Amino acid sequence: MEHYDRRESVFDLIRSMSKAEKRNFKLYAARQGDPRESKFIILFDCLEGMESYDEERILSRCPSIMKAHLHRQILISLRLLGVQHSPLLQLQEQLDFARILFDKGLYNQADKQLDKAERMAAELEQHALMLQVTGLRRQVYECKVSDEMTHFAAASNRSIMETCDKLERTNEISNLAVRLYSLHLQLGYARSQKDLDLLNDYFKPRLCVYSRHRLSFTERFHFYQAMTWYHYIRHNFAYAYRYGRAWIDMFEEQPCMKEVMYDSYLHGYSRFLEGMYLMRKYGLFVKAIEDFERESRITGSLNENAVMISQQVLFTARINKCILEGAFKEGLWMARSVDGYLRRYAKYLSLYDRMMLDYKIALLYFGDGNYAKCMEHLSGIIAVKDPQVRRDLQCYARMLNLVASYEAGIDHNLDYQIRSVFTFIVKMKDMTDMKRELFAFFRKLNNLATLELKKEFQVLYERLKPYENHPYERRTFYYFDLISWLKSKITGRNFGDIVRERFDELVAGERKRAAASSRS
Repeated sequence: MEHYDRRESVFDLIRSMSKAEKRNFKLYAARQGDPRESKFIILFDCLEGMESYDEERILSRCPSIMKAHLHRQILISLRLLGVQHSPLLQLQEQLDFARILFDKGLYNQADKQLDKAERMAAELEQHALMLQVTGLRRQVYECKVSDEMTHFAAASNRSIMETCDKLERTNEISNLAVRLYSLHLQLGYARSQKDLDLLNDYFKPRLCVYSRHRLSFTERFHFYQAMTWYHYIRHNFAYAYRYGRAWIDMFEEQPCMKEVMYDSYLHGYSRFLEGMYLMRKYGLFVKAIEDFERESRITGSLNENAVMISQQVLFTARINKCILEGAFKEGLWMARSVDGYLRRYAKYLSLYDRMMLDYKIALLYFGDGNYAKCMEHLSGIIAVKDPQVRRDLQCYARMLNLVASYEAGIDHNLDYQIRSVFTFIVKMKDMTDMKRELFAFFRKLNNLATLELKKEFQVLYERLKPYENHPYERRTFYYFDLISWLKSKITGRNFGDIVRERFDELVAGERKRAAASSRS
């Protein structure tokens, strides 16, 4: 997570700058002609050369107030450099220019500048800034004292009312999207009928009042976002896929909004890819990854934040592809790149994103038979103490850790581990019939003779197999291919071989359906 210590803010800012941005700042500082700027450069060079923040070393060179001033000057430099690439900064710049012209008493020029800002705000659907344009234009006309004031008063009143209506509607829909995302972030997927009742009774009637065909671009974005999360939580991945596709398509139809809402566009692809992975739509999934790889070279390179988001989406999708294929060794080559990515961006990523990447890498190591490394990556998730962040992932990380411990032969404290994991899951209110079956099996493992093991694994397999299609219990299989693991214990074959065999059956089924569809 990002550090919020004010003393380190300028250090973090410098660390986030590209070489071009650093070079531009030094040119900007040199142009100021202020003798103090040489001290800024000294402080800048000192901070840039540090691997970790050293307060004493900084204070020995420059007074504390210099850091605050340096921070401001860097931001000014970045704004001057970034305005040519950011439509939102350009819009704000138009408003700033209009204010400067108004303060100079150049009302006609200010009015023309506001015309440009108004057109741009309307195109980008920046309703809050549209209100600022209207407010400043009122000041201009009051000072001009012209006949335009009468016409403006009536027109601005209508405009303000329409803009406020749009803002209110956008706020309502975005609040629903945020609440659904928060629910998913906390719980994951619906665990019971009670969870579904919450979705049906509270969210469904509030979402049904909107017709997407009557919504503006921004309103539709929040609507698609809300509907995607709504169906994800319900395990309804076909509908989640449909709304995820609509989420992406609206940006394709209006490309100018990709630069304005690049993060929203990239996150839409994340949901779209995740939906196809969970539905096991391999052909569509691979094509979507290829599409996103092409798109990420453009939208994913707009700025550092876009690079970070696009790489996280790509890493997750590629690892999911390897897990689906059973290509665990191939995935581990990618895991090294993920480690480098985390070293660079870990402090800026959300806790959930870091947890998910750790869990995915743990699955790769498990599939490759490296249980020690699997447990090493799971330990970061197990160490999380926040019950508001993906309780389900915290539970399944502990369960996978239990299975990895058993596979690694670390069974001297197996009873303690079972009790600990069982207690945690009960505390998280995530205990289910399927988990009880699994815990009952693990409890009697130490009392089973070697010859009895295969038979007991077969019994467990037959009990758990029907849960693959259960409305709620199936979520366990989103996190770990438990059925393939049980098959590997029954047959004595490698877990990865079983996963690859199931993958071959999946691909063969897709080809068969495609052939049947082409004949009909």
